[in-house]
Amino acid sequence: MAEQIMNLIGPRVREIRESKGWTQDELATRCNLLGWSISRGTLGKIEARVRRITDAEVALLAKALEVDVSELFREER
Repeated sequence: MAEQIMNLIGPRVREIRESKGWTQDELATRCNLLGWSISRGTLGKIEARVRRITDAEVALLAKALEVDVSELFREER
């Protein structure tokens, strides 16, 4: 059975985070400062597409990454 993809934005989150030179710990800390209690491990699961993410969480993640929500859904080529 093929692994189920749980979200669409995981790879973009990783790309954006890495382009800023941030670790998963640093991004998790930024999310926590915005009021979203998330661990580095959970963030890793989002990036690996093995955890679902709510629309409210997408909005907080975009804010923490300092990008528009639409950037999280944009496909890189």
